Amino acid sequence: MMDAIYRGWDRWDKGAVSDKIVNSHQLPVISEVISKHLRVIAQSILRACRSVVKWSTAALAVMVFQFMVCQAHSADIEPRAYVNTPIGVNFLLGGWAYTSGGLSTAGSSPIKDAELNINTEVLAYARSMDVWGASGKFDVILPYSQLSGSAKVNGQPRERKVSGFHDPLFRFSVNFYGAPALSLEKFADYKQDLIIGASVQVSAPLGQYDNEKLVNLGNNRWFIKPDIGISKAWGPFTLEISTGAFLFTDNNDYFGGKRLEQDPLLNTQVHATYSLGRGIWAALSWMYDYGGRTTVDGVRNNDSSSNSRLGATLAVPVNRNNSIKLFANTSIHTSAGTNYNLGGILWQYRWGGGL
Repeated sequence: MMDAIYRGWDRWDKGAVSDKIVNSHQLPVISEVISKHLRVIAQSILRACRSVVKWSTAALAVMVFQFMVCQAHSADIEPRAYVNTPIGVNFLLGGWAYTSGGLSTAGSSPIKDAELNINTEVLAYARSMDVWGASGKFDVILPYSQLSGSAKVNGQPRERKVSGFHDPLFRFSVNFYGAPALSLEKFADYKQDLIIGASVQVSAPLGQYDNEKLVNLGNNRWFIKPDIGISKAWGPFTLEISTGAFLFTDNNDYFGGKRLEQDPLLNTQVHATYSLGRGIWAALSWMYDYGGRTTVDGVRNNDSSSNSRLGATLAVPVNRNNSIKLFANTSIHTSAGTNYNLGGILWQYRWGGGL
């Protein structure tokens, strides 16, 4: 019996000692295996963190892009776009506008406290013309801006300051009903009733752009905006309604070397204008955008616009050739992350056409 107990103890003790010896021999191998697994885990965590940062940065880039697109054409809230003008008149315009606002994000978004401030100087030229008996106009707009922006991405502050030219804008418009081409002399007898017109605006990708930066003033792509408008006058009061669509080409060198596509962005404007006499007029405006959903490298973003803005304009002539225009607009409903205010002043000098 004692022999059996001894043999049992000897068997268990030898087994334990043998296991310890085996484990001590295998320790370097086990350590290497553990280290390998730890490296794999660490690399997985690092990749996950990089993915979050990459997604956050890409999301911020798209949101800022949407902000810049909306900001660029919010300054284009333009009452009296479809109005008759004596042919042969030239217009030189210079102005300044200030935009301040942020990017509204969901509670789960890693992007917080995003804010952009933009000072923009504008130089523009326009000329009225005879288009086969109808009144028309051609204009070119060249904006230059100083932009500063800041945001927190996953708690880390990011800032950007940049100055440069925006993409220039070119537009041709014609009033094909109710606004015949008239000389200055004949225009004195003209009274507006109903005007129907159309326009085409083109933006050329010539502005400041760097695909390694989140925020740019240019968009590195073309857009074309066909538009149709109706203007009806009742004495000193005029109601104008226009609707159009921004049609975008692709940006094949988007942030990080990606490809950006954007659906058409529908745009509707309503303007109520009242003439106060002696060339002074005031207008209240409403603008609504819908659509414009973006796709980056084949991945659709949930950023379709449904935004509306309210604006006001006051125009005051200084003398026969000069006038000043004050304008402002603000967001009243925002769904795509852009929420900002804009205000500015524009000086206009006109000559030619018998003035």
